[in-house]
Amino acid sequence: MSDTGVIRRSKFTICIMIEKQHMVFMREAIAQARKAAAIDEVPVGAVAVINGKVVLRAHNIREKTHNPLGHAELLLLEKLAKREKSWRLTETTVYVTCEPCLMCAGALLQARISLLVYGCKDPKAGACGSLYNVMQDERLNHRIGVVCGVLEEECAGLLSDFFKMKRKLR
Repeated sequence: MSDTGVIRRSKFTICIMIEKQHMVFMREAIAQARKAAAIDEVPVGAVAVINGKVVLRAHNIREKTHNPLGHAELLLLEKLAKREKSWRLTETTVYVTCEPCLMCAGALLQARISLLVYGCKDPKAGACGSLYNVMQDERLNHRIGVVCGVLEEECAGLLSDFFKMKRKLR
């Protein structure tokens, strides 16, 4: 403690605290991904965090609803906008198990979220650093901070296990 009574923390300590917080919230998203897998959906889960608390959860439901818009991120944003009575979700951090596609990245940008945290990259469709990087495109009027690789192996494992099982069933 300093002589002013304020506890001083090093940048390293703060980074570890933030990293642990990201892991806690990503585990919530992973739980949603497992729910998707349990109903034979591609296991992608997402959670919305406001002021350090999970406020909403969602997972993929494209197969169940026969809806190409049934991505976890879109469902999450739709529910959250209704809950907040605003399409501007500037105080929101979204955690998602897999890098968002172009459609979902666009929706996250339109919602003006402040931070996106995702687990594993998607080299075939990822729009937040892999195939595209729309979150940091200076031509757009909003940019979103991105943290990637949180619990990456676990998130990637859910997807690879799901698709291995699908290939065995063919």
